[in-house]
Amino acid sequence: MQLQDVLYGVAITNLVGSTNREISVLTFDSREVKKDAVFFAVKGTLSDGHTFIPQTIAAGANVIICQELPEQKDAAVTYIEVEDTGIALGIMAANYYKNPSASLKLVGITGTNGKTTIATILFKLFRSLGFHTGMISTVQNQIDDDIIPATHTTPNPLALNKLLRQMADAGCTYCFMEVSSHAIVQHRIEGLIFAGGVFSNITHDHLDFHKTFDNYIRAKKAFFDVLPKSGFALTNADDKNGMVMLQNTKASKKTYALKQLADYKGRVIEDRFSGLNMDIDGVDVFFKLVGSFNAYNLLAAYGTALLLDQDKLAVLTILSNLSGAEGRFDYVSNAKQIIGIVDYAHTPDAVQNVLSTIHDIRKGTEQVITVIGCGGDRDRTKRPVMAQVACDWSDKVILTSDNPRTEDPMEILKEMEAGVSPTNRRKTLTIADRKEAIKTACHLARPGDIILIAGKGHEKYQEINGVKHHFDDKEVLTEQLNLLS
Repeated sequence: MQLQDVLYGVAITNLVGSTNREISVLTFDSREVKKDAVFFAVKGTLSDGHTFIPQTIAAGANVIICQELPEQKDAAVTYIEVEDTGIALGIMAANYYKNPSASLKLVGITGTNGKTTIATILFKLFRSLGFHTGMISTVQNQIDDDIIPATHTTPNPLALNKLLRQMADAGCTYCFMEVSSHAIVQHRIEGLIFAGGVFSNITHDHLDFHKTFDNYIRAKKAFFDVLPKSGFALTNADDKNGMVMLQNTKASKKTYALKQLADYKGRVIEDRFSGLNMDIDGVDVFFKLVGSFNAYNLLAAYGTALLLDQDKLAVLTILSNLSGAEGRFDYVSNAKQIIGIVDYAHTPDAVQNVLSTIHDIRKGTEQVITVIGCGGDRDRTKRPVMAQVACDWSDKVILTSDNPRTEDPMEILKEMEAGVSPTNRRKTLTIADRKEAIKTACHLARPGDIILIAGKGHEKYQEINGVKHHFDDKEVLTEQLNLLS
């Protein structure tokens, strides 16, 4: 492929050398450079790609995309200076893979909570409607029935466009993808053409990366700001920042809500462990998903489907038979009728949503026992808040390790304990070993009690000092509950 063929749309501030040359591969990883590679010197949070330019040229790179031209230049190499290497990477990745998003109806879902469930529901819905469909999510990526493991909520631009190209080549008409705030800020979705965007909600999360809540809101809003006029922007009108997302978008503005008038209106009639009974735009429907937070997720999926010109009754009929994403209010029970729930809730708001749902459904005499931790190398400010919310909404709480990553688990737990009030200390235990914590919760439970294991959901590992050890919350919980039967 010729270099000039992948430069369309890139704002070049300085050019040294020719664009009329053959290239073999695009990469921002110096370890992947080979002969005739294009290397993107990306300025990351941990390292600056500009420091690797000499070694990439030595390894065979013949094109360097950078924000600062090096003082020493190789006459055999083309140097292209741009304002932002990340933006150039997104645009060139799309060009390299022949702009696959233009061949699909690509819908991005963003927000703090609910992204995975909405994307999964939409994927299952459109597959059931008979369409070849793709999905890009935290749990897994999928092309029809083919599952591709996910490493990030939103992949890097090269992996993302390669995946979208595979979907387009497989005949997919639609793709539903999670769009994380990190991906927006880091320009991972640059160069993509979206048919629509969906906003779920925004609460306290990722302040380790965004620094302030205002920055976090602006990151989410930036996605809607660039949606095309031909697309749609669907927002949760009940979220206090929901309408902010629509302020500057050129796309068609639509809303969904449970509490106020909206384009797509829902009302919860009854919520129980077996599912939700809802009124959606005047139609009474029973769904298998549980909780008011899932009522919003269902409304978002319903609104999106109608905006994509699907039949209302066909959509509601299929939605009524669908299950949610793995590790989202995923529950099991044993012969003693102890109910165990595994949920990915890893923000204060998500934990409160799950626990308030449990409180709404329970009869009133059962204990709620919550096992919860916080991830290492992530937003530390939410740790005491997570513990406080768990204590306020539970009869017993066990603070435990999540994915400590490179941090000391006991230090994380100390920061969580700071959120436990003196009145809540009597009902709180700290057990660093996650398996022991789950085992203890099961032994504390009486018949009819409800155990919530929060934080990891679908994950099948626990990350400790860079090593991922097999650990599955649902597997451990099921095993321990069965031992009590």
